[in-house]
Amino acid sequence: MSRSPFNPNQLRSVGSQDALAPLPPPAPQNPSTHSWDRLCGSPAWGLSCLLALQHVLVMASLLCVSHLLLLCSLSPGGLSYSPSQLLASSFFSCGVSTILQTWMGSRLPLVQAPSLEFLIPALVLTSQKLPLAIQTPGNSSLMMHLCRGPSCHGQRHWNTSLQEVSGAVVVSGLLQGTMGLLGSPGRVFPHCGPLVLAPSLVVAGLSAHREVAQFCSAHWGLALLVVLLMVVCSQHLGSCQFHVCPWRRASASSTHTPLPAFRLLSVLIPVACVWIVSAFLGFSVIPQELSAPTKAPWIWLPHPGEWNWPLLTPRALAAGISMALAASTSSLGCYALCGRLLHLPPPPPHACSRGLSLEGLGSVLAGLLGSPMGTASSFPNVGKVGLIQAGSQQVAHLAGLLCMGLGLSPRLAQLLTTIPLPVLGGVLGVTQAVVLSAGFSSFYVADIDSGRNIFIVGFSIFMALLLPRWFREAPVLFSTGWSPLDVLLHSLLTQPIFLAGLSGFLLENTIPGTQLERGLGQGLPSLFTAQEARMPQKPREKAAQVYRLPFPIQNLCPCIPQPLRCLCPLPEDPGDEEGGSSEPEEMADLLPGSGEPCPESSREGFRSQK
Repeated sequence: MSRSPFNPNQLRSVGSQDALAPLPPPAPQNPSTHSWDRLCGSPAWGLSCLLALQHVLVMASLLCVSHLLLLCSLSPGGLSYSPSQLLASSFFSCGVSTILQTWMGSRLPLVQAPSLEFLIPALVLTSQKLPLAIQTPGNSSLMMHLCRGPSCHGQRHWNTSLQEVSGAVVVSGLLQGTMGLLGSPGRVFPHCGPLVLAPSLVVAGLSAHREVAQFCSAHWGLALLVVLLMVVCSQHLGSCQFHVCPWRRASASSTHTPLPAFRLLSVLIPVACVWIVSAFLGFSVIPQELSAPTKAPWIWLPHPGEWNWPLLTPRALAAGISMALAASTSSLGCYALCGRLLHLPPPPPHACSRGLSLEGLGSVLAGLLGSPMGTASSFPNVGKVGLIQAGSQQVAHLAGLLCMGLGLSPRLAQLLTTIPLPVLGGVLGVTQAVVLSAGFSSFYVADIDSGRNIFIVGFSIFMALLLPRWFREAPVLFSTGWSPLDVLLHSLLTQPIFLAGLSGFLLENTIPGTQLERGLGQGLPSLFTAQEARMPQKPREKAAQVYRLPFPIQNLCPCIPQPLRCLCPLPEDPGDEEGGSSEPEEMADLLPGSGEPCPESSREGFRSQK
């Protein structure tokens, strides 16, 4: 085992068309020490499977949180089918969406999972569906005295509520897909500078603190243990390298390349250790809402309409609109954050449009399968990429396949519910902290000492946290007299990420300010403008090629109708200037690169901005 010097930078792009590698540390004094610039190609299959399993664990945390909170909101009653099958359907749709996203969507190694942007409207929809025992007359307010008697609820109420939520998910997916096909994300994203993205990332990191605290409070000892182990593995032992199987054999005589095993597995190792400890202590208890009276089947094929078809109502339409707007805002932030962690140029408009349209397709599939949660780019999974400082398309593909496998076996999906809730809360807490810190670090691009920028940042963050808190604790809900409008307003005004993005977008684009003050150089709304300007032309072009479509689909672009050309790269894009086609296998990885050394000028240019 060897210990390499501390490396403050995370990831950068090097080598072939979509090969990414962690920034190599400064040249060590010991010439025998291996540096990261020698790591080439895709990770070994065994390591890729372990990294994919980490993504699945983070996704399982999100799925358990969202399903548990939603099922808890449905008072006494029960499902007419196993909750593990509901969980399996969500895994299946997330797996399909992940594979589509990394293959022909944004092309970033983004894992798709349910997010709070779907949970909040679902909770509003189910809570306002509960029967009211006392109703205040008048148009101004409605007292939420809910009927909790046994005659008020039952299996029919549960199933009808979940049908309506599934209908809202379908509406959300159709709306997202339509926005993506029309190129709306590509038109909006260029106007989202650092002062729009950074507050959104900060609020995204803070938005799940209540749920994390709620899960950790079940056993603070286990939660603190998993957090401590994750911090130690990723930070204190992050530079400890082990001579294990080679990353890629360049030749038969190639030496074994040392890997930072603790950092790369800083989620799997802590979760496995604490899971085993909790099992010995007898703490591995399946939540009652996720447990089934009968054993779940080993093999099960999800298909639309197995339980009931989604219920489309005006209230479901209103909740679906809220889901679509909030999930789209969250996904655009995920694209920018993932590109930054991988040290890539910002996603071009065509990549944003493709990504959002395929996310919508995944949500439509989820709703048709009866899942109460749609699919969107997952902030915790992006935080996991920043935590281990590595990302790969191959790993994301494997994570999608593992999720599809769990979706085909509800018994295996139910196994993940035996992970103690404090462990799931600890994992979400650490990954959300990475997202939060990435948001704060984005402010350095703009002139944060400017009074204009101080107001935009403070107002966006404070209002995005204040309004949801007020609506959550207000004893009286406003009533417009039309229930669908109540659902729409209540859902949108309790979405922290949507509020932060909307307020930041409006203030940033209406308050006068210079390009330098706003952090925009040469008119590019990029968190990496200065970094990109210092990057040599050839590495910049090769990094931009990550967002190109796969070769077979790229040849179909001339046949695409003109209204949908927004999904294809423009002829003047760097990815098309070099001409020629990339080999399919070259588009498989985003993790350590091609053997081409990292340009020192690029590395020093990025560090000079710190």
